[in-house]
Amino acid sequence: MEQSTEIIRSRQNRIVSEAAKLTDRKARERSRCFRFDGYKLLEEAVRSGLALEAVLLRESSREALLDRLSARCGSSALRGAERVLTVSDGIFDRISEEKSPEGVICIAKYIDKFQKIVTIYNDADFPAAGERIVLLESVRDPLNVGAVIRSAAALGVDRLILSADCADIYHPRAVRASMGTLFSQRIDRTESLTGAIACLRRSGRRVYAAALDPDAVRLGSFRAAPGDCVVIGNEGHGLSPEVLQACDRRVFIPIGARAESLNAAVAAGILMWEFSRTD
Repeated sequence: MEQSTEIIRSRQNRIVSEAAKLTDRKARERSRCFRFDGYKLLEEAVRSGLALEAVLLRESSREALLDRLSARCGSSALRGAERVLTVSDGIFDRISEEKSPEGVICIAKYIDKFQKIVTIYNDADFPAAGERIVLLESVRDPLNVGAVIRSAAALGVDRLILSADCADIYHPRAVRASMGTLFSQRIDRTESLTGAIACLRRSGRRVYAAALDPDAVRLGSFRAAPGDCVVIGNEGHGLSPEVLQACDRRVFIPIGARAESLNAAVAAGILMWEFSRTD
């Protein structure tokens, strides 16, 4: 770990400049790094063993943050970080993504267990026996994607499979909404969600499409079986006809007449809860 005693006072510093650029997806993909702000996410990153390229600490908050982290995670908590740097309050506040900055910004490497599988349905190890799997199609809001990741971790989902056009899981809002569960949740992205569904069905699993459809069964009117999967669609348009056709069953969440639909992340949480009750 490189821990500099210098206080960075220039927005042009290479690490500060890189942190600011990582709000842009193209910059993230070029560097294969992402950023997140705030103490809670730092603590979760340390606990999960995430590879940290840099930790930027606000000058006036530095000692309090290090003391807090040491008390909760041990004195060697940042030993794995490549660089620990102190940034002046003015520069830090200019690049922070938080309304009330807590005083820490982290840069981390992309997480190896997240795979972009173009031909997931040709993967001999997919699906693994006993895995609880939930699929997302075209969920574009990073906050929704992050919230789904958090619910999946809480409700025992082993693997999330995202279509390639879902929001970037490394978007700062997605990372923040996941509340650190992103660092340990298994996530795959695929160019062929219908191919993944076909593979799941060939393995003997039932795949439910979440859809308001005359042929859909009411959630709660049946008991999900171990291995059952569910696909949640886009916030405004639901699932595509191709994905609906690929699934072998459809399910709807009953809601009151005053609401037309549910937020995608809320719907996903309800479905994951019900599909986790397989015992």
